[in-house]
Amino acid sequence: MAKSADAFRTISEAAEEVGTPQHVLRFWETKFTFVAPLKRAGGRRFYRAQDIAVLKAVKRLLHDEGLTIRGVQRLHKDQGLQKLLGADAADLIDEAASVAHDERNYFNPYETPRLQAVLEDLEQAKRRLDAVLST
Repeated sequence: MAKSADAFRTISEAAEEVGTPQHVLRFWETKFTFVAPLKRAGGRRFYRAQDIAVLKAVKRLLHDEGLTIRGVQRLHKDQGLQKLLGADAADLIDEAASVAHDERNYFNPYETPRLQAVLEDLEQAKRRLDAVLST
């Protein structure tokens, strides 16, 4: 049974789809901030469709167009992911542009009431501690 286009890919599946060894994908993560797959327990990586598109673009720039790692970094800094992905991947630009930022700063708005309750509990505990310590 084949995976849907939206399904997450393991690093082995991503490496096969991109045509690059797994260790290269891990190396690119250290060099390019915009290469940021989801990481689950134990550090296991899962790649989304937009991650695969970004990896293919990096491979194209490095291998086909002859850019250096520093060149790809500079291109991303100066012109963003749109330039890296090219015009044919325009629908993935918004998603891919936010990957590194969103995954590192994930916030679920449905948890707001629970988080507010926890904050109130902590603030009450702090007030009680401050009262005890001030006497």
